[in-house]
Amino acid sequence: MKKRIAVLTICFGLLLSCSKEDDLSNVSGTGSSIANNKKPTGSSANDLLSDNTFKSTVVELVYVVGFEPTTAAINNFVAFLEARTYKPEGITVIKRAITSPGNAPYTNEEIAAIEDANRTKYNTANQVAIWAFFADGQSTSDTSTSVILGTAYRNTSFVIYEKTVQGLSDSPFEPNRALLETTVITHEFGHILGLTNLGTALQSNHEDTAHAKHCNVNSCLMFWSSETGNGIGNMVSGGSAPQLDAQCIADLRANGGK
Repeated sequence: MKKRIAVLTICFGLLLSCSKEDDLSNVSGTGSSIANNKKPTGSSANDLLSDNTFKSTVVELVYVVGFEPTTAAINNFVAFLEARTYKPEGITVIKRAITSPGNAPYTNEEIAAIEDANRTKYNTANQVAIWAFFADGQSTSDTSTSVILGTAYRNTSFVIYEKTVQGLSDSPFEPNRALLETTVITHEFGHILGLTNLGTALQSNHEDTAHAKHCNVNSCLMFWSSETGNGIGNMVSGGSAPQLDAQCIADLRANGGK
């Protein structure tokens, strides 16, 4: 199941969408640890949230040369994990650059293949591993009116289309880059944590009936913003990334999180 953040190219409206055909949880390669990191999005929410099995988290953050995310966004992502997950032995980020795969714009299958070729960190006995890739090109799903900024496509994997993010930030009338990156990263990881109703059970009726797997509270990080073009401006107008609302937090807490 694909989780998208799209920004209307004229109005910078935040648009979040999902499509079942983009679930790339098929298993290739050998070894149970590899298979455990190639499951459907949201299926490992409890493992990521609680310390029942995994006492620590490692984030393997890989970016194409020239498309490194900001330090502020990485720090904000770690803070998000610390605020919502129980990992008494800590959270580690291992960051490295790779050369361009050279086949942008990227299909979903190509993004998964890049992970398969470059990922080195998988779950161990007491550490859960996350793959985060920052791409040097656009998604092939981009249209003339909207672009994809990020996708959560496996239980511990997500991609940020950093070239697109850079093109839509840090200019007049555009969001601050670190703020936009933070919003995209934490939204995508919210889906990996099972939000909304994507592996983490609802504790109250707050799933958007018109936009499945998203929260119906318009100030929540997991909200599917309207398509009118006001989304991103409204959500980051206060100078900080949107936060999870109380109902999403209650869902995470019931599934082992903070």
